Amino acid sequence: MEKNQPHIYVSIIEDDTLILTSLTQLIDNAAGFKVVSSFKTADEALKAFPKPLPDVLLLDIDLPGTSGVEALPQLNKLLPKTNILMLTVNESSDLVFQSLQNGAVGYLLKGNAPSKLLESIREVFNGGSPMSPSIARKVIGSFQNQDPYKLSEREKQVLQKLCNGSNNSKIAEELFVSVNTVKAHIKNIYEKMHVHTRAEVVSKAIKNKMV
Repeated sequence: MEKNQPHIYVSIIEDDTLILTSLTQLIDNAAGFKVVSSFKTADEALKAFPKPLPDVLLLDIDLPGTSGVEALPQLNKLLPKTNILMLTVNESSDLVFQSLQNGAVGYLLKGNAPSKLLESIREVFNGGSPMSPSIARKVIGSFQNQDPYKLSEREKQVLQKLCNGSNNSKIAEELFVSVNTVKAHIKNIYEKMHVHTRAEVVSKAIKNKMV
């Protein structure tokens, strides 16, 4: 906190009026915190943020118009010194990882106790990345699985051999299947990993520590 700033400045983007009012009252009534602005849509917030700018932004995912996930890159550009904390009821793995990839520093479910929310805001302000326990388990699980693309066991075997430099005939021979079967597996791998060439699939597999 800056020397002359007695509070952690917080902004909220939440379309539910009741939740927005509750969050504002909770934060404003807690020592050391102050809500400096609030919005019901990301589009409204992106038009102009009034000063003082927030230290921490609480962002809902399911917003009308531009969603919270979609707005993250723009909000980070508009507020480069603000830490963005997702606060939502949605714990979809895809949305969790997309939020983190797009620049969120934490991900909390709205069912958390008020004290946990305030603790998390302070943690974010101090450089931490708080997550609800169920969200943290999803993140840990993703690192353990090391397969964000949900390849089948056979597709993983084909991918490994692609990364080893084997051609289709060699892969077919080693896996005791036809070349056409190998081609079908490679097509599925390309579609799941959103690539078009062997070079791209190998690069992506190595980057994601899949091989």
